[in-house]
Amino acid sequence: MKVLITGGSGQVGFELQRQFCCFGTVLAPTRQQLDLASGEAVAAYLSQHRPTLILNAAAYTAVDNAESEPQQANRLNSELPAQLAGYAAKHDAMLVHYSSDYVYGGKGQTPWQEDDAPAPLNVYGVTKLAGDNAVLASGCKALILRTSWVYSARGANFMRTMLRLGQARDSLSIVNDQVGAPTPARLIALLTQMAVARQLTGLFHVVPRGETTWHGFAQAIFQHARACDVALAVQPEKVVGIETQHYPTPAKRPLNSRLSVGKLEDALSLTLPSWQQQLALTLDEALMNAH
Repeated sequence: MKVLITGGSGQVGFELQRQFCCFGTVLAPTRQQLDLASGEAVAAYLSQHRPTLILNAAAYTAVDNAESEPQQANRLNSELPAQLAGYAAKHDAMLVHYSSDYVYGGKGQTPWQEDDAPAPLNVYGVTKLAGDNAVLASGCKALILRTSWVYSARGANFMRTMLRLGQARDSLSIVNDQVGAPTPARLIALLTQMAVARQLTGLFHVVPRGETTWHGFAQAIFQHARACDVALAVQPEKVVGIETQHYPTPAKRPLNSRLSVGKLEDALSLTLPSWQQQLALTLDEALMNAH
């Protein structure tokens, strides 16, 4: 099997390289080796290497910048997956494409189901939904995994930012009315491997069990960090919750990012772990890397 991982230097892409290293030849081109913004470059790369499995972890993820750079966001989030799906359909390859909770409207308090009507609130969500629809319309052998609040032991993400700020500041204000499930990239990669091994196709949600707010996530990060003897400047009572309306951003955020995971659990015959358990594992790895 020849596996192509796009976005291999990102959080999910890095973990996918670790999970799929035994599946055959793994190609994870850097930006210098493959310019994903160029349709011609992607077509030439696919023609040269002929992958049989494509894991599309590439995306334009700068949610606020997407409001002023819609063309760039559309190329990576919509046109690229459409191009990869077209290749997969023509060459009988399998495509795994990663999507987002941002395709939903963000209202209510119940977890979104895979067949709920999407209603994205911003350019990022619109372009991600267009990518999903293009993959589904292609007729290729495809697996779409929608996830939320991705973080890892490496790279730029909420967990690592909180660790840095918690050591530098004595007080922090964190949004407390957006609800979702923090999802480590390692778990996404592991579940991808399991799904591919079972030749699973269709649309599924991939998040841990449970829910929290960004404020609750931050508190849990600090609590575990203190248990690991990390010297924090911020005190628990100084981590203040604020509403989204008091933290304005160019792109509107969904308040409800809860994703139902029952469909994936049934398909893989497993029970997903809690977000708290996954945080402990990921934070331990980050702290180990720091030493």
